Amino acid sequence: MSYTAAALLGVAGAVLVDLYVLRTRLVRRRVFWATYPIIVFFQLISNGILTGRGIVRYDPAAIVGVRLVHAPVEDLLFGFALVLLTLSTWVWLGRRGVQAGPAAGAGNPLYRRWRDRARSR
Repeated sequence: MSYTAAALLGVAGAVLVDLYVLRTRLVRRRVFWATYPIIVFFQLISNGILTGRGIVRYDPAAIVGVRLVHAPVEDLLFGFALVLLTLSTWVWLGRRGVQAGPAAGAGNPLYRRWRDRARSR
């Protein structure tokens, strides 16, 4: 399987998970598309450093050949799939109340217990 085919399958899989499996529908939200360019900007910087310095190399036969900041355009597809899948999972877990309360600070029951003991001394 070529890098291009794997990247396209990754995008298709992430979109299917977002729309039909987790039903978070992030790709249908304006805020997702408004903030995604920020992620792409930093992705291009990191990809440019890794590929421009030869840390990461690609077989020319496995990619389309078009490059942005030294990296193949397929990297943008993989990055999109990674970000979409991560955010979809995060939203899905949040809707189910996974760690609904703060893990640290004033809202944490362990912190309150420690604070109450410290005050009573």
